[in-house]
Amino acid sequence: MLRINAFAHLKNIRQLRKNLYGLCILKFKITKTQLFSLKKEFDILVVGSGLGGLVSALILAKEGLKVCVLEKNNQYGGNLQTFSRDKLIFDTGVHYLGGLSEGQNLHQYFSYLGIMDELQLQQMDKDGYDKITFGDDKTEYPHAQGYENFVDRLAQYFPEERENLQNYCEEIQRVCRQFPRYNLIGKDHYNEEILHLNTRRFIESITQNKTLQSVLLGSNFLYAGDSENVPFYVHALTVNSYIQSAYKCIKGGSQISKLLIRRLREQGAEVHRHSEVSEFIFDEGQTLTGVKTSSGKEYHAKTFISNIEIRSAIRLIGEDRLKKSFLNRIKSWEPVSSCFSVYLVLKPNSVPDFNYNIYHYSNEEMVWNAHRYEKKSWPETYMLSSTESKQHPGFAESLTAISYMDFEEVEEWKHTFNTVTEEQERGQQYEKFKLAKAEKMIDALEKKIPGLRQSVKRIYTSSPLSYRDYIGSCNGNMYGYVKNSENPLKTMVSPRTKIDNLFLTGQSVNMHGILGCTIGAFNTCAEILGKEVIDERLIQLINKDEEK
Repeated sequence: MLRINAFAHLKNIRQLRKNLYGLCILKFKITKTQLFSLKKEFDILVVGSGLGGLVSALILAKEGLKVCVLEKNNQYGGNLQTFSRDKLIFDTGVHYLGGLSEGQNLHQYFSYLGIMDELQLQQMDKDGYDKITFGDDKTEYPHAQGYENFVDRLAQYFPEERENLQNYCEEIQRVCRQFPRYNLIGKDHYNEEILHLNTRRFIESITQNKTLQSVLLGSNFLYAGDSENVPFYVHALTVNSYIQSAYKCIKGGSQISKLLIRRLREQGAEVHRHSEVSEFIFDEGQTLTGVKTSSGKEYHAKTFISNIEIRSAIRLIGEDRLKKSFLNRIKSWEPVSSCFSVYLVLKPNSVPDFNYNIYHYSNEEMVWNAHRYEKKSWPETYMLSSTESKQHPGFAESLTAISYMDFEEVEEWKHTFNTVTEEQERGQQYEKFKLAKAEKMIDALEKKIPGLRQSVKRIYTSSPLSYRDYIGSCNGNMYGYVKNSENPLKTMVSPRTKIDNLFLTGQSVNMHGILGCTIGAFNTCAEILGKEVIDERLIQLINKDEEK
């Protein structure tokens, strides 16, 4: 209750500040820009505009707090970023979303944030939003939407496994119910038994059918592939939302960040691009009081949220301000694999569109360790998606293919940095490297889509360096750090830090993905506002939905 009163008081202070600004502008004829430039001070300052940072900022702005978000890049959104080539939009990280049908968790979270009704979505094939394939086998094993449908569709290929498939689905849902805020409210702590459940051991206990085991694990690209050691909860939380419902973002995932920023500005928040934080400012009592950007601007606040990669945050904090045990734990974390993406612009009416993703593996066993590949046989696995042409319905206008890539493959160019705001050529050898990889990918895709090469109009690529530079992730990793069922708590970090007014959010400290980062943001804000405040807001949302 004290926290609620304190933040209500801050809301009154914010109104008083507005009144004072108005008085100064009228009395002394000082412009609002001049007045505010004297000292920028906020209730909340968020460093980084990835999904976790934007959601945290909006939750707090909705509570009446004065919020500012600083982003180093030209584009907001972290993994939500898109790019345009040949007048087409390509996603860098968000290729499809789960849990967005009415009443499902992400739908409810996005409704609370005020962006759900404006999202432009296309539901994927209900009978197979993902299709899993192996080697030269033409069979496409579907992952269908809806648990009953999921079982029915796979039971057509594995009729004797129906009961095992039902058990698999029940366990996924049981594990998801154990996680705080996965269902908005309810549990507020982790069940350690669930955390230690190993994916491989569980899948092998469900079925002895080797092909079915590989099919069930076929979309593990969504959490970077290590199905031998990863906790089963990672698999369950990731897969569950897509089985509930699966959607593509029309016009790309960046619409999510654009809508969040629009809502933030409506709440009076400030959001700044090209504002890379280069220094944290502490007072003599080791309290964080502000940040300095690379351009020399200072921003001051009462409370700070870091949405940047945790190792980058540590550098800004200063290792001497943190416990050695904490530092050693973070330094021991292993980044998950990075990837190489090939974006193909297609000639009109040349490749039929498909409203699902293809996850292909060179063999069934590859599923367990897909990120461990042989360079000479790359790509041994890939994810393939298409975007339908608006001018030629029924045909694809572009394809995106993604495969794992170790950072060591681009190690020789690691000292280069290249973004829209800071352009730097990596050299001819790098371009040759990317072209050779793209050609290998097209060779692999032609086995799936014969004659594809003749249908390609233009080729674009991105490497682990692209993800490192634009997203800021360690070695360009896709989903933060490797989690292990033998020691699951090792890579779990509280949103609270040793610095009293500094909090953490984002995929490097929470679950990855759209849903994971959204839930993580609500957990971060619960630490700031108080759990009871967040629960009250979400209960109000649930009651409102039930009244409808």
